[in-house]
Amino acid sequence: MSSEQRDLEEPTRHIGEVAEISGMSLRTLRHYDDVGLLTSSGRSAGGFRLYTDEDVERLMLIRRMKPLGFSIEQMRELLELTDALAEGAHPAPVEKIEAMLADARERREKLARKVEMADEFIERLEGQVDRGARQAGQDRT
Repeated sequence: MSSEQRDLEEPTRHIGEVAEISGMSLRTLRHYDDVGLLTSSGRSAGGFRLYTDEDVERLMLIRRMKPLGFSIEQMRELLELTDALAEGAHPAPVEKIEAMLADARERREKLARKVEMADEFIERLEGQVDRGARQAGQDRT
C-alpha cells in the first residue's frame, strides 16, 4: 500500500464505480468533493479517489435532495446535522433536521403537482396523436 493511500479498514470503490452506481457523472462527484459535500475516504496509489459504502450512502442522500431543489449549502447543512446527530451531539440538530424534513415534504408536494401536470400534458398530446392518426386513416379511405 502506498504512503498516499489511507489505511482503510472497509472495502472501497474507485470514483468510476461510484459514478456508475449513483448514476452521477465523474465531474459531479469531483465537484461535490471540491465543495465539501462528499469527501473521498482515501486515494489509490494512482491518486484516484476511493469511497467507502458509507461515502456512497452519503452520496445517495445528496442525490435524493437534488430533485427537491436544495442548494449545495442546504445539503451541506443537513449532512453536518446528520453527522452531529450520529456522533451523539445534543438534541438541537434534531429540531433543525425536523424543519428540513418539513421543507422537504413541502418541496415534494410541489414536485408531485408538477408531475401531475406533466402527466396531464402527455395524456393530452397522446390523445391528439391518436385523433390525428385516426383522421389520417379515414382520409385515405
